[in-house]
Amino acid sequence: MPVPLPLRQTLVRALVAAVLAAAFAVQAMAALRPHVPLLLAATVASLAVEGVLYRWQRRMVSLFAKSHADLSVRHVLRDLLLVVGLLRLGGQDRETAYAPLVVGLLVFYALHCAIQAVSVLVRRTRTLPVVTRNIDASALRLSPAPPLLLRRPGHRLLVFGLPATAGLLAAAATDEPGYAAFGIAVSLGLALKGLYDLLVRLLPSRRPAGEQEVLDWLDAWLDAYRPTVGLYFSGGASSAYQANMWLEPLAKVDGRPLIVLRERFMVQKIAATDIPVLCLPKVSTLMRLEHSTLQVLIHPSNSGKTSQVLRIPTIKHTFVNHGESDKLSSCNPYAKAYDEVWVAGPAARERYAAAEVGVEDKEVVEIGRPQLDAVRPYAGPPTGTYTTVLYAPTWEGWDGNPGNTSVIEAGENLVRALLADPGVRLLYKPHPLTGSVDPRAGAADLRIRELVRAANRERTGERPVPDGELVLRTRELDQLTTTDCRAGADQVERMLSQSAPEPGRADAVARATAAWEEAYWASLPQWEHQVVTDVRPALYTCFNRADLLISDVSSVISDFLASGKPYAVANTSGLTEETFRETFPTVRAATVLTPDAAGVPRLLDAVRHPERDELAEERAELKRHLLGPDEPASQERFNEAVRALCSAAREHRARMAERLAAELPGQRGPVEEAPEPAPTAET
Repeated sequence: MPVPLPLRQTLVRALVAAVLAAAFAVQAMAALRPHVPLLLAATVASLAVEGVLYRWQRRMVSLFAKSHADLSVRHVLRDLLLVVGLLRLGGQDRETAYAPLVVGLLVFYALHCAIQAVSVLVRRTRTLPVVTRNIDASALRLSPAPPLLLRRPGHRLLVFGLPATAGLLAAAATDEPGYAAFGIAVSLGLALKGLYDLLVRLLPSRRPAGEQEVLDWLDAWLDAYRPTVGLYFSGGASSAYQANMWLEPLAKVDGRPLIVLRERFMVQKIAATDIPVLCLPKVSTLMRLEHSTLQVLIHPSNSGKTSQVLRIPTIKHTFVNHGESDKLSSCNPYAKAYDEVWVAGPAARERYAAAEVGVEDKEVVEIGRPQLDAVRPYAGPPTGTYTTVLYAPTWEGWDGNPGNTSVIEAGENLVRALLADPGVRLLYKPHPLTGSVDPRAGAADLRIRELVRAANRERTGERPVPDGELVLRTRELDQLTTTDCRAGADQVERMLSQSAPEPGRADAVARATAAWEEAYWASLPQWEHQVVTDVRPALYTCFNRADLLISDVSSVISDFLASGKPYAVANTSGLTEETFRETFPTVRAATVLTPDAAGVPRLLDAVRHPERDELAEERAELKRHLLGPDEPASQERFNEAVRALCSAAREHRARMAERLAAELPGQRGPVEEAPEPAPTAET
């Protein structure tokens, strides 16, 4: 029986830690005896383990650091034991010969500390209050980042100190102090060169712009660009997809779009787009938007930082969500904080009314789902040898409800039932957050993947002849969507390289993506099951390949209904089927599957023989109820909602300006000083 992956990882880490500890113990014993061969072997072994740590076991590096046994401590201990061993090999004469070398070694470590201190200062000068993308920020005196070795103390000490350690080893093996002197001299030279490179970057002419200069530049850029509608997003690294799904609709709106982010790392998580991107980490910087031309901010998700931007009175805010489902998260009470809530169709309007969370009906605007234009409509039953089934379960959620995801209770049964049918080709696409809350979900996901791999091993068939098309299309798409930044680039260097994109890049990316998707599916055998976890292919591309969807109560269902194809929902809630359908309207046109997956054969039969599909008409009606009418198109309705809310924002500004002008007593005498505001919990 194979060892589970998490257990294997734990065993490997324990083995690496044990080998490193043993190497230091043996080195200490060999230095005290002294025993030269053993000293050399133990030192080389510990250096080899260091290489393993930084190449394959990066998580252990942070674990050692938390235990106050970081690389600096280990490196000093390693060199100290070598020096002890050298001194123990001879008498008083040896101590006199090696004393200057010990001093040189101490100077090297002092330089290492100085480099670390100066590198902190350099990083501070390169941490700007604003991070941009698709914006020409060259006026801020941006420059490439310092070499990677100067910014990572662990790598720096390991590389710069290696000549000194090697020299000490050679001296121990040959009893020649000259080798140690040469090695230490090389390490000192590297350290001095690194310190010089960093000190030069602190010169006024080599620094990026200061904070106030950057803020003045930001105000000037906002005045020049004059944005009208923006996408506001804040979240964790795995939540970027929530913003990315709205990039294309935002790019097509009338006006000048803008993306406003709050986390610095998120700038690189946003997918390829021509829209200018502004990351404003500080609240004080964010508030400068109040005096810009920005009229509307679109929010695809709620976050703790959303309340900060809602305080800007000159901007209208609307919540569009990153997907709609029957789950409580789709009618969160937080939605009442926005000026409007944009939903796909009548079902969401009814959902908010039934939830009674404070969102008034007049604040709900139906815009459809502009992203679903890429989903192709139903073209009939499967015509080939295989019926393609997409199993796309959602994640476990924050509330611990067992009905959130089918992965834990039903996932393996569903996959086994599908794989048991020789005419099925399975596409398994788990939610990116699967297992992030409940470890059982993560474990079940791993077992499902293993089932798919085992099923593929049992299947045989011809594989497409590799013609290099996918490699070519991948390279073409990567060139368009990947920045030219080197691996060691920091945010300032990325701002410099990610300036305004070339005209027409967005259309080129769309064409390259379509070509890549065609090449990707053509490169795969039609009989081979797939586990889809990468960013590409996207979910909607899987929709177009699937003849059937099996999912949970989630926005995936609503989106898949745009295709009109059959779908099924796993009921792991413990409710009866009748209650389940009544509780979750999106299940109304679905085949409900029990956790034992007993209904899978009958479901597949209905997919292959449409005359036995009793839910086709109900799916069409539910599609209109969830997503709204086909005409006018969703993008057009989205544009109209943007125009209307922008108009409301302009009218609001005009009224506020008139009220402010009326309240100013400039025509009646001197302006009286405004009273101090009463203290609040916020101040």
